[in-house]
Amino acid sequence: MLEPAYQADVVVVGAGIAGLSAAHRLTSAGVTTAVLEAAPYVGGRMSTEKVDGFRLDRIGQLLSTSYPELRLTPGLDALVLRSFAPGVLLHHDGRRHRAGTPAPGGSARGALHAVRALASAPRGSAVSPVRTGPPVGGAVDQARLRALLSRTAGTPVERMLARPELPATQALAARGVPARTIDAFLRPLLAALLCDPELATSSRCADLALRAFASGRLCVPEGGAEVLPELLARALPPGTVHTGVRATSVSTTSVTTTEHGEIRCRAVLLATDARAAAGLLPGLRVPDFHPVTVVHHTTDEPADLSTGASLLLDADRGGPVAHTAVVSNVDPSRAPAGRALVSSTVLGTPPDEVDTAVRMHLARLYGTSTHRWETLAVHHTAEAVPAMRPPHDLRRPVRLLAGLYVCGDHRDTSTVQGALHSAHRAASAILADLGAAGSLHRADPLPAMRRAA
Repeated sequence: MLEPAYQADVVVVGAGIAGLSAAHRLTSAGVTTAVLEAAPYVGGRMSTEKVDGFRLDRIGQLLSTSYPELRLTPGLDALVLRSFAPGVLLHHDGRRHRAGTPAPGGSARGALHAVRALASAPRGSAVSPVRTGPPVGGAVDQARLRALLSRTAGTPVERMLARPELPATQALAARGVPARTIDAFLRPLLAALLCDPELATSSRCADLALRAFASGRLCVPEGGAEVLPELLARALPPGTVHTGVRATSVSTTSVTTTEHGEIRCRAVLLATDARAAAGLLPGLRVPDFHPVTVVHHTTDEPADLSTGASLLLDADRGGPVAHTAVVSNVDPSRAPAGRALVSSTVLGTPPDEVDTAVRMHLARLYGTSTHRWETLAVHHTAEAVPAMRPPHDLRRPVRLLAGLYVCGDHRDTSTVQGALHSAHRAASAILADLGAAGSLHRADPLPAMRRAA
């Protein structure tokens, strides 16, 4: 019997970082692959808006230099990461404190160390000079926290995943961490890493986030979040990625599109967000989501911003801003010369008149007037980050049945690391099922489609 003609071995639906990285692994193994993206651009939620020379991330998730998949994913060799200053700055009781820096002796584990003072706030500032001691607790509390972070950094991942699962706040309390230390350091830190201000996230996911923080440095991609998907797309063979193509149904052997009808294949990989995936495959679980609002401001008075390249967290939760940074100090390519770019993140439902509320809060956090700051953009994403409440399966199946697969941050952890790792797992499963060491056939040409720029 003659084998039916296929137009690709694998069709990947969705050109976010999960779909693109999976496609790279498949094409590198010699498997003919087509990536279909409904939007006119690649990247999904990892997008960056350009305004008057500024590069403004829509969600701005924090990355860590310790994420293994950033090193292991083919196509990201040219990625440049811009690191924040070691640890974080905590705003507590009207003062700023540096925390989470390596302990004396050069430890790279990020254990909490006694806080070194920063420069005094500008003259006339509402913020008093930086305190020289820890923001909360005494020596015993600091020793406990230092030990917790050191143990977390050195604990193997599989051992973490074998621990009993609780909401993060309960798990931290059960380990003997004082409530004041959780509230003043771990809660604002984990909220920034997980986009979950209430710390209802699975303790296993929180442990992984703390491990990444303690083992590396917080960072952002040089040039904006969109650089990751753009690098992955450019590394694929010409004609692999097709934008402006909407999938309407999928099966194990074909994808039907609005623009080009049926595309025949040997396997289909759904790499969309969770809600779009469930729309194509009813029955797939759709998680709850954490909404995220990012507000971008600029000022020509950077001397008033004494935080340098630090991530600034509000330990007191005295306003809508969970964390903020002078991002142009971290990555100068994101702002024109002579201008400072301040990017601030609001977690949960934003308040009414969000820009006004954010400006008032930033004035206290930075200790300077924000009256003359210019608002560049307010980006609200209602379904920004999938929630990871317990019980949470960090290794949700990527193989639904032979010929049909799914990947994305909703199948792993809700991070860039999780999205890339789920793509790694999905590509491995496809290659194993197809038995592919190389292309399985001579693929017929795809119909004429719009290719990604």
